[in-house]
Amino acid sequence: MFFDTHAHINDARFDQDRNEVIERARAEGVSLIVNVGFNHETITATIRLAEAYDFIYAAVGWHPHDAKTCDDDALRRIEHLARTHPKVVAVGEMGLDYYWDHSPREVQAEVFRKQIDLAKRLKKPIIIHNREADRDVLSILKEEGADEVGGVMHCFGGDKEMARQCLELNFYISFGGPLTFKNAKLPKEVVQYVPLDRLLIETDCPYLAPHPLRGKRNEPAYVRYVAETMAELRGLSLEEIAHMTMENGKRLFALAESNEKSVRDED
Repeated sequence: MFFDTHAHINDARFDQDRNEVIERARAEGVSLIVNVGFNHETITATIRLAEAYDFIYAAVGWHPHDAKTCDDDALRRIEHLARTHPKVVAVGEMGLDYYWDHSPREVQAEVFRKQIDLAKRLKKPIIIHNREADRDVLSILKEEGADEVGGVMHCFGGDKEMARQCLELNFYISFGGPLTFKNAKLPKEVVQYVPLDRLLIETDCPYLAPHPLRGKRNEPAYVRYVAETMAELRGLSLEEIAHMTMENGKRLFALAESNEKSVRDED
């Protein structure tokens, strides 16, 4: 059974067949999903999905792309949902994106710091978006004491040294479709370096579909391809990787009790 720890099923690209996409995920053995809302619109849609499906949970935060629109009302909304809604399991995604620079870098950093502080008050793990900003992401995580709550480096693209420092900061390392790409030398090296109890799998759907579906719309059912590649690289069976990443995800997001209850209710 697989845990897609980072999805965007609320995306408009799923508007015509969202229910079918979710059913395909279940049919492929995906038993847990964290769907991520990162601005007002996507947070609303993410909460709606989490309330509609027992096995879908929510993360709420503010993406660095949208940092310039993050005001006090937005932060209060994130805090309220993360504090009171039973299906919200993390704060994020948050971080820095120096590739697109849709928001000024100083604004990205300010919003990033504020969300770490918020997560520490709530004692919730954080989900990190990092694109071409390794040094500044690490500096902010260290300066703000993010190791107090830990979290996940989503769709990790760094090297082993970056992974080492993230692990020291109490973070899990998550891999998605790029791990399966034939030319993905660096992720393949890092996935063999990260301890087994810190590995996670994800799709980041509808983005970054894995090989052999690269370039197509991604969906949670395809997380199996990531798990298969991870299993091959670590010399383990698919079942072992599925179990290990499931347990890691449940530990990170404190889902053990709620997932067991869901299974009992279905029985």
